[in-house]
Parts: sequence; C-alpha cells; structure tokens
Amino acid sequence: MHDLRTRIAENLARFDRVALPTEGRRLAAVAIVLAPTPSGPAFLLTRRALHLRRNAGNYALPGGGLDPGEDAVAAACRETREEVGVDLPREATLGLLDDFATLGGHVVTPVVLWSPDPLSPVANPDEVHIVWQVPLADLDHPRAPRREKHPQGGPPILRMFARGSWVNPPTAAFLWQFREVGLHGRVARTDRIGQPTWTAR
Repeated sequence: MHDLRTRIAENLARFDRVALPTEGRRLAAVAIVLAPTPSGPAFLLTRRALHLRRNAGNYALPGGGLDPGEDAVAAACRETREEVGVDLPREATLGLLDDFATLGGHVVTPVVLWSPDPLSPVANPDEVHIVWQVPLADLDHPRAPRREKHPQGGPPILRMFARGSWVNPPTAAFLWQFREVGLHGRVARTDRIGQPTWTAR
C-alpha cells in the first residue's frame, strides 16, 4: 500500500490540473477516499439516499457544496465525515483533479484522500442509502470506460464499472480521470465528457 500511495501522490503532483473560473458559480467538492481492505486497496462509493429531492439513488462519491470559508479539501473531508462517518485530516490529501462543471450548475473539485488504516464507513441515512468499499481493480475493468452516444448530441457519455454496474457522469468522470492520472500517470481531461440530461435535475 505504501508503494501505491507514493505512486498516486507523485502522479498527482506532476499533473497540471485545470481550475475553472469560480466567480458567480456554486462550488462543490467530492472525495475519492482510498484505503486498505482485506482483499486489497479500495475506494468509497455511495448510493445516495432514496428520499432525496435530487439524484436520489444515484451512485456518488462523498461530497457536496463548500461552506463559507471552506476550500475544496476542507469540504471533501467534512462531507466524508458527515456522509459516511470517516474522519480524515487535511494531511490525508494526495492531490486534486480537474474541476468539473456539472449540468446542475456546480463546479466540482475532486480531492484524492488516503487512509493508511482500514475504514469502517457507516452511511448517514439523511444523505446516503448505502456505502461500499469498491476494489480499485474495478477501475481497470477491460471494458471501462464505456462511451455511449449522447441522445441529445454533444460529447459521448462515459461510464465506469463498479460493483458489477456502470456508473454515470459526473461520478464516472471523476473515477476515470483518477484512474488515468492517479493510478497510471497518464494525462486525461474531463471537459469533453457528456452528462445525462437527468443529472441536471
């Protein structure tokens, strides 16, 4: 695990990430939380609570809007604590990926967090239906990413594999870029990834 942590941190440090203009836009952050499990390294993935007004039941990374005075790292750590009961310090941050503009009007910053110790995440029922620790190996599924023609035109919709299912953007975009940049040291951008129109609701 130490070698994996070093590789990801070095890859992210070399990455010249894209920071989007933020004036007048709603800011958010998501956390790609990495930790050891008995079967190997994994990341946290949630299914949003089924009673939510927006995006109920969707696959998602822990995350949400920035509170006043917060930066993306602070928000990612706080949301991880609030949504799945995992408390990580700022020092757990390995790096950031490209900002991503969602159809819902947010600029989202993905933050990669590392825990050297196994986690015991617990879903907060107010926000999360269930939380899993998904093997990192799922990100290298031989058919991932799966690109599909956008029914309304524009960039294709990219989907990533996790737990036997296919995850939609924007979560898929974050996971794909993490795979390419963090795990494999390849430059990859998310600005030409289509999003299903229902994600704007």
